[in-house]
Formats: sequence, structure tokens, C-alpha cells
Amino acid sequence: MGSQFSGNLEVNARVGVILPTYCEAPNIEKLIAEIETLPLQTCILVIDDSSPDGTADKVKQLQKKYSNILLLVRSQKLGLGTAITDGFKTFLALKYAPQFVVTMDADYSHNPQDLPRLVASLQHGDALVIGSRYTADGRTEGWTRGRKIISRSANALARALLHLKLRDCTSGFRCFPTAFLKQTINCFHSHTYEIQIETVKHAKSKGFKVEEVPELFVNRKKGKSKLSPVEIQSFLSYIFKTFVLGRNH
Repeated sequence: MGSQFSGNLEVNARVGVILPTYCEAPNIEKLIAEIETLPLQTCILVIDDSSPDGTADKVKQLQKKYSNILLLVRSQKLGLGTAITDGFKTFLALKYAPQFVVTMDADYSHNPQDLPRLVASLQHGDALVIGSRYTADGRTEGWTRGRKIISRSANALARALLHLKLRDCTSGFRCFPTAFLKQTINCFHSHTYEIQIETVKHAKSKGFKVEEVPELFVNRKKGKSKLSPVEIQSFLSYIFKTFVLGRNH
């Protein structure tokens, strides 16, 4: 069974919001309702990897109320990187592609009330903006000591090996200009969390600026973290491969 899409392909919005989901039934209705109240002209794209808890069914019910919700249900759990890339492609394929595309978690790790501030920070189409946990006024809440160490170490490694002048290379709360996505969409090959590094790397290579704004990241309150040992290994593998290939070119 392949992917199943539902929604209005002629929706016209300034900001596209990508919500990758897997077992987010407790959160998805409230989150979408909050985004709908924001002073933004949005189109919300939920990419669900066939969640067994009925996440997609809740989104289908919301589509009856809101005309700006798109739903892509994939046949199995395929990874965050492919979900985000599929989201980019979906928005670019719309009759009226949005001016900006935002990626965020669907579990309230990222505060939807910060969306207008994130979008407003992207004043020009020559940059992408990252909601940063490690700039001044940025912070995390509810993390264990182990999770903090993993995050800090991953960022330090990425900065050192890939020569990135960023405080937070791995945050998933981002705003992308569509102009950037049009230039780079065929360059993305990530399967999991390394998509965060890959997008920054291509922004750097294409001459797009990368800017950071403070973010409060709250540890998910319902469910378990989706960060698995396999995904950590994939992230580290990507960084080292990029470092080695970069030295050889």
C-alpha cells in the first residue's frame, strides 16, 4: 500500500507548516486548533506514518472544519528526514506554493505561539531561520542530564567538523524560504534527524544565510521520545561522511 493524500491542492497560503506525526493522537487536534487561531495565512500539512493510534483519522475529521489542512498518510514509519522532504515536495507542487515553509514537532516540544515570531524573523528570501535553544534567551525545559549531553555533543561535533557558525544545528523548529527549497529539493537524501544538518549544509553551499532566534524547547509531555539509537547512529554517520567527502573535494 502506497501513500494516500487528501486535501485541497489549490489552497492559497503564505506560510506552509509541516507536522510529521507518529502516534500524536493526544496532541494533534489541540495543536492544529492553536495554529488556526494565529495571525498567519497558513496551510497545515500533516505527514503521518500510519500511526496505529488513529492520528490520521483525527486529522481527517479536522479537514471537515478547516479547508487549509492537507494530509499525507505514508504506508509505514519512514523517518523524519523523508517526512520533511515529502512535505517540501508537496508544498512546491501546489498550484500556489507558500512563500515560507515551517517545520515543527507535533508533540508541543515547539510552542505554536512562537510561529509568528519565527516567520517574522525571516525578513528576506535569502535566509532560513532556526529556532535555537542555545542562543541568548533560548533554553530547554524538562530534559534529563543525558539528553542535554547528547544534544550539546551533537551540536559541538557538527560545528567543528562541518565548520558551521551556529549555536543550534539540530533544532527542528525552522522557517525556510520557498526560494531555497526550489533550488535544493533534489539535494536532500536524509532518512532521519540528519535532515537538520543537511538543510543547513545546502543553505551554506547555495549562498543562503542561516539565522537563529531564541526558542524554548519543552520536553514532550505525552508519549516517548522518538530519538532512537539507530537515529543517533545515522546522524553521526552523516556528519562524518560529509566531513570526509568535504576534505576530499
